Amino acid sequence: MIKLFIIGALAIIATLLWRNWSRQRRAAYINAYPFKGFLDKRLAERRPELTAEQRSEVLLGLRDYFQLCRMAGKRMVAMPSQVVDDAWHEFILFTRQYDKFCQHGFGRFLHHTPAEAMRSPTDATDGIRRAWRLACALEKINPKKPDRLPRLFAMDAMLMIAGGFIYQLDCMAASGGASGTGFCASHIGCSGGCSGDSGSADSDGGSSCGGGCGGGD
Repeated sequence: MIKLFIIGALAIIATLLWRNWSRQRRAAYINAYPFKGFLDKRLAERRPELTAEQRSEVLLGLRDYFQLCRMAGKRMVAMPSQVVDDAWHEFILFTRQYDKFCQHGFGRFLHHTPAEAMRSPTDATDGIRRAWRLACALEKINPKKPDRLPRLFAMDAMLMIAGGFIYQLDCMAASGGASGTGFCASHIGCSGGCSGDSGSADSDGGSSCGGGCGGGD
């Protein structure tokens, strides 16, 4: 009996160690992936108004987004940036490379699905709230009392992307004050965009938000 208990305990420990190693390996793979070599030229053609430095920032945002998808497991993660979503679209066109990246980075294929094809009207809301929580965790920001926006949420405003998703820390401005446009970051979620997942969406609660597109199996 004791021997079986020890064997069982060792099996559990081995499983936990393997899962931790797998998470670290996938995170390192995403961090080291040469997005620029694949996407810089395509992004320059799609967004000719961006400088080389700005395109590099967009690709860092894409890396951030894929890390959020990895962190979320099979839960939906909304895409908070229009220009980063453009880069994602371009990456998907490299079908073999994208499939290989997904298998190594997530252990599954990360689909990209329009908002109207989502399983539930609340999927976009849940996804953007999850994106906010995870992006804040990635950059060590207090999601309830943010002193700045995570890169993904600041990207479109920083690059002045026409039709982009604009987030503000000032909720008065976001609801029609000084600027009259944008979404209130500290009350997320509210946003549009696209999202990625490969499993079932779950709700984090909170208020509803704008739609967008999403991803899944």
